[in-house]
Amino acid sequence: MNDEIRDAATESAKQGDDIRARVHDLTLEALKARRFDREAIRDVVRSVTEGISRGAEGGRLGVRQTLAEGFRGMDGALSASVQAGSEALRQMVAAGRGISENELKQAAAGLRKIEEDFVATVEQVARSANERVRPELSELVRHAAHAGTETGRRSARLMAEFTLGGLELAGEFGARFAQLAGGVLAGMADALDKRDRAKPRP
Repeated sequence: MNDEIRDAATESAKQGDDIRARVHDLTLEALKARRFDREAIRDVVRSVTEGISRGAEGGRLGVRQTLAEGFRGMDGALSASVQAGSEALRQMVAAGRGISENELKQAAAGLRKIEEDFVATVEQVARSANERVRPELSELVRHAAHAGTETGRRSARLMAEFTLGGLELAGEFGARFAQLAGGVLAGMADALDKRDRAKPRP
């Protein structure tokens, strides 16, 4: 499955049109197909980044712009995954039955770490990239670390909403939360798919 994601990302990067949207949709679909947990998210980010890096050299937009557009596409998809997670949290809190404080802490902590995992994984790929791709990808990582990402900003809003910033939080998702958030994310991806099918063909 990782090879398929990597190949699709490579093809998106090479085509040079709507890279951001293509990578966003590819990433969201890949996340939908996995369990909603940190390991799966890192796995998807790694495969997509490797694919974009491979396709950037032969892309029509040039290495820098291709990588930047691909990075923003992944950021948008991961931001959607945080949104799915926050919606799952709201549903669990609203239900008010059978949710422990620890489960809530675990879920919020995992969401908070999505941006950190995203940037760290792209940085890992950059270190092993070739001489044309490495400096451009590393610069994207530096900028993201300094200016932040949409994923991080959405996570911060979530933390403020649930007023969990001062708590010591665990680092993993709770099992029930992961299942619920995965369902929300699948719904987002399905809606995206229906929207695309409804578009008139050129």
